[in-house]
Amino acid sequence: MRWAALVLVVLSIDGGAARADDSVIGYVKTVAGTAALARGEQRVEATPGMALYVSDVFETGEDGALGMTFKDNTILTIGPDTRLALETYAFMPTEKKLGFVVALGAGTLQYISGAIARLAPDAVMVKTPAANITVRGTRFLVRAEAGAGAE
Repeated sequence: MRWAALVLVVLSIDGGAARADDSVIGYVKTVAGTAALARGEQRVEATPGMALYVSDVFETGEDGALGMTFKDNTILTIGPDTRLALETYAFMPTEKKLGFVVALGAGTLQYISGAIARLAPDAVMVKTPAANITVRGTRFLVRAEAGAGAE
């Protein structure tokens, strides 16, 4: 009986710690082919269920694709040969702190808006080498060529 109580206490502490991490902004939902995540100096293979953080950078190979869902229910899907950096994310609607900025260096991105775009459309931006896109709708697809717009 004592062991069962101890196990319950340990599980409660561990589970609470995992949920207390407010820096998690979303999760990888789907992965196909070659898809990797760079977080600081670390580079790892992307897997479903992987937590997302501001400053994460995703890269897919020529056979790769990756789907992500964020806390505000924004959905991003990237296709083959894509590089995407998560630059800014803030979802604290009660404090009126909202922001979502990603940088698409190359490749394709499908964006489906969540609560941030509905509450503060000017707070959402997709940067590409050629232009910056702000949100005025709920869904779009963009393709960026590496080095496009550079002079």
